[in-house]
Amino acid sequence: MIQAFGLTSNPRKGLPLALDDVSFEARAGHVTVLLGAAGAGKTTALRLMLELQQGRGLTYFRGRPLHRIAHPSREVGVLLGDVPGHPVRSVRGHLRMLCAAAGVPGRRADEVLEAVGLVSLRDERIGTLSRGMDRRLGLACALLADPHTLVLDNPADGLSERESRWLHGLLRAHAAQGGTVLSTTADPKEAARTADRVVTLDQGRLVADQEAADFARTRLRPRVAVRSPHAVRLAALLTKEARTARRSVEVVQEGGNRLSVYGSSCADIGEAAFRHRILVHQLADEVGDMGPGADDRPTDGEPAGQETGDLGGEPDRADARGPRDSADPSDWRDRRGAGDFRDLPASDDVSGAEFPAAAADGTSPDDLNAASPPTGTRPPSPSADPERTAAETTASVGEPTAPAAVGAGPTAADATQPVGQSAPPGVATDDSAAGTAQPTRTSAKGPSRVLEGALPALPPPIAVRSAPSPLRPLRYELRRACGVSTGFLTGAAVLLVSALTTLLLARIGHTSQARLLAAWPVQLPLPPAALGAGLLGALAFGDEFRHPALAADRGSVPRRLGLLTAKLIVSALTALTLAFLTVGCNAEVLYLVHGRELAQVPADWLQLSGSWLALTVGCAWAGVLAAGVFRSTTAGLAAVVAVPVAVVPLVQKAVESASVRAAAGMSVRLREVLLSQWPFGGDRYVAAALRLVTQPVGGALALSLSGLLCAYLLTTLRSRVR
Repeated sequence: MIQAFGLTSNPRKGLPLALDDVSFEARAGHVTVLLGAAGAGKTTALRLMLELQQGRGLTYFRGRPLHRIAHPSREVGVLLGDVPGHPVRSVRGHLRMLCAAAGVPGRRADEVLEAVGLVSLRDERIGTLSRGMDRRLGLACALLADPHTLVLDNPADGLSERESRWLHGLLRAHAAQGGTVLSTTADPKEAARTADRVVTLDQGRLVADQEAADFARTRLRPRVAVRSPHAVRLAALLTKEARTARRSVEVVQEGGNRLSVYGSSCADIGEAAFRHRILVHQLADEVGDMGPGADDRPTDGEPAGQETGDLGGEPDRADARGPRDSADPSDWRDRRGAGDFRDLPASDDVSGAEFPAAAADGTSPDDLNAASPPTGTRPPSPSADPERTAAETTASVGEPTAPAAVGAGPTAADATQPVGQSAPPGVATDDSAAGTAQPTRTSAKGPSRVLEGALPALPPPIAVRSAPSPLRPLRYELRRACGVSTGFLTGAAVLLVSALTTLLLARIGHTSQARLLAAWPVQLPLPPAALGAGLLGALAFGDEFRHPALAADRGSVPRRLGLLTAKLIVSALTALTLAFLTVGCNAEVLYLVHGRELAQVPADWLQLSGSWLALTVGCAWAGVLAAGVFRSTTAGLAAVVAVPVAVVPLVQKAVESASVRAAAGMSVRLREVLLSQWPFGGDRYVAAALRLVTQPVGGALALSLSGLLCAYLLTTLRSRVR
């Protein structure tokens, strides 16, 4: 369960608090909805609970705050806004990447895709998905690690009726298995239709915390929408008849030819208009919202659609009407339970119908009215059993179930259920018309209301979780880098530019063999291969901040040393591959165009190879660290270019100064100090490494990498302290 205590946002200058001392709880096995208009504080509450923004208050997920949970994705599944994935990454590739980060097998991606109905779109790019498919993918990401709790911010925003029905059905299925579901919405009808408990916020304060049935009774008012060219006359007539019958009926003129009638039904209004020969264009059952303040108002004496009973006038007609025409809000709540995902306005819409003054045969309207039963009634069934009917109205958990609508056809679940096949165990079926009692779905951690039709199938639970492995971030980084074509296109562009530059330098002449093979003109600060390696390194962290797939539940990209190590390893391998391919392609191009003379290998190829590989790897690492520190790909690439442009001249001045000793005999002096011999000729390797460092570019890269690494570690410690 979720327990939130005293959630309060930080004060803003000249503005009221976005959230002020809000406390509530969301129980396991239930669907809890935060309800409020735009700006009420719903999203702020979720962000404070998930520690995505600073504020006051505590939130416990099954007794632990989020920062005390070792693997938050295994405890809390989060959906805030759109899916933060790279737009050119495939749906399946995105989920497999998150599987590596969460430590679950890669086949889990296929299981979740099947559960959310995205199997046919698994190879589509994320950027091409519609709003509904994007929501399905976001829910798949939230369910990937099999969390106990789901936290969703306005999950049905922008969805069609069918997609919203599927989404809420899946959330209900998760709650039915004992999970906790917390979502937000601005629609009170949606909250009453889908939630077990509704927490109402208004201007950052907690207004009400109610069960869904109480919320529907106090907040929502059934009404009848009427459109008539004689709206004023009809309003006066309905008011007069209600006063004569001593019934609590309220008629509100909405403007023009539209009326809103509270406390009556389509049948009564239609009969009154028919008797008095008033033309009616529309009659439709609706549900009106009384606003957040209605939760604290007394219900006694309100014209909330509940009739006052027989006061000596005309007998109360509530018993004569069918369930669809009942004006009692509790009856409406029973009819529109969480399992009924149809729109709240009932189907008693007779738009465009006209009530004639007399029949064709001369029969008066009063005679017709006396001869025909009132609209919305049905004759009693001879096989109806009063005891069975009474048993159907109350579920085993003490909450009324949803009776079948009068004259309603088969539901969607009935249409999809094969003939002669029984429903799955524990799933309610719509057998009210046949007089069969509906079973109640219960879970180990809390009851769930009866649903019409089968719930969507959830992905299978993860029975055994793998132990933490140092290869997990490495698998994630490999899938991240290989999941998009950016790296491959960058590598191809580098090889093409290097080959063209090599041919141009060979045609001009006066270029050393080493620079010719590296395609490094004297006028450029870095060769194309080094710039490409730096760009790929900068993209390793830049894409994380631009498309924060790992930050869905924590707000920012996690600065773990394991993730940094994986990115450094993958970027180094990429840089080495790019360096080898560049030299090989350049040599092959020179051999094909100019012959063997310009494609010869230099005599000091070993030292040059070491310098070349160190340069490309150093540029890649500089891009990774700079992008991780400054949170931008552009900043990472700028740091790579700044090394030869700004840092190298400073290093040259420092090396040429008289205060710096030559590093030629450094290995000999170290051996004299340590009083030991270097094993396996190690002094030669140390001398070669020192020669690389003493070179201007090598020294600048070493200095830059050291500074960026220290800055990254400081920002990591700072984020952990926060």
